[in-house]
Amino acid sequence: MPFPLKVLRGNPGKRPLKPGPQPEQLPYVPEPPPFITGYAADEWWKTAPELHRLGLLTRIDVPALAAYCHAFGQWRMAAESLAKMQANDPIMNGMIIKTKYGDAATNPLVSIVRKHAGDVIRYASEFGLTPVARTRLAAGGYAPPSPGKFDGLLR
Repeated sequence: MPFPLKVLRGNPGKRPLKPGPQPEQLPYVPEPPPFITGYAADEWWKTAPELHRLGLLTRIDVPALAAYCHAFGQWRMAAESLAKMQANDPIMNGMIIKTKYGDAATNPLVSIVRKHAGDVIRYASEFGLTPVARTRLAAGGYAPPSPGKFDGLLR
């Protein structure tokens, strides 16, 4: 787990936290890689500034964020294509299609949407972008521990 996430999560075991080698913190929000376009670029510009503000976006995190944004863009395009099919198919809602042999088969878009949605959630949890991931971060609390009744005894 990255050190900033450990700090945000807290230290329930009270063992010393060792920061280890820290990647270079960027002074600015990086531009998305050239292949991040469309919906993926929109997601980049929604997510990257917030991750940068929290100190969770370093130079070496850019590829992982790009993978998240790419999966998001693919999911959104597939979901919109499926929605168009559903609008034109009031009986089966685009879930079943007719094959070239006349048989009924599951619409491949359904599994494509499901796969990309799973990828989005998996990548998002790595950055703390899901509610469950945020509760794991918040479990340790953000406030410093309150002084105990014996804190000043040995001073």
